[in-house]
Amino acid sequence: MHPETSPPVSPEAPRRGFLAKALALGCGGLATLAPLGAGVWAILDPLRRTSGAAAFRPVTDLAAVPADGVPRRFAVVADRVDAWTGFAAEPVGAVYLRREPGSDTVQALSATCPHAGCFVEMNATGTCFRCPCHNSAFTFDGGIVEPSPSPRPMDGLECRVAEGGAVEVKWENFYTGIAAKVARP
Repeated sequence: MHPETSPPVSPEAPRRGFLAKALALGCGGLATLAPLGAGVWAILDPLRRTSGAAAFRPVTDLAAVPADGVPRRFAVVADRVDAWTGFAAEPVGAVYLRREPGSDTVQALSATCPHAGCFVEMNATGTCFRCPCHNSAFTFDGGIVEPSPSPRPMDGLECRVAEGGAVEVKWENFYTGIAAKVARP
C-alpha cells in the first residue's frame, strides 16, 4: 500500500456513526424525562391540591354534651394527608362544647390558644380555661380574663346539631399571635 492510497471507505460508515449518535441522544433524552417530570410534578403539586377549607365534622352526640353550662373537651377527627401519605380518622384538633341549661343549642370553642397555639385546659377549680404555656385565661364563653397575653378571645367555631342528634363543628385552624381571627388556608 502506498501512503497516497487509503483503504476504501464504506458509504455506510458515516451513516452508522450518525445513527449511533442519534440513538444515544434519544436514550439520554428519555432518561432525562423522568426526573424532569417528577420535578415539574413537585412544583405544581400544591396548585392541584384542594384547599383545607373548613368543613363540618361530626364530633359527638347531643346527649354527650350535658345542658349544665360547663364546657366538655372533644377531639375533632378527620382524614389527613401529609405530603403523599394519607391518614384515616386521625385527631386533627380539639374543641370545647357546652350547652346552657334547658337549651339544645351547642356553643363550640377551639381548644387552641390564640396567643401561641398551645391547648387550653380547664383550670383546677373548673371556673375558667387556662393556657399552660403563658397563663392566658378565658371565661367559659371564650372571653379574655385580664391580665392575659392573648391578643384575642378564644376562637368560636360554627356548630350545628344534625338530624339524629349528631353535633357537627365547622373545623378551622386560625393564625395565632395576632388580634384578628384569620383562618389558615
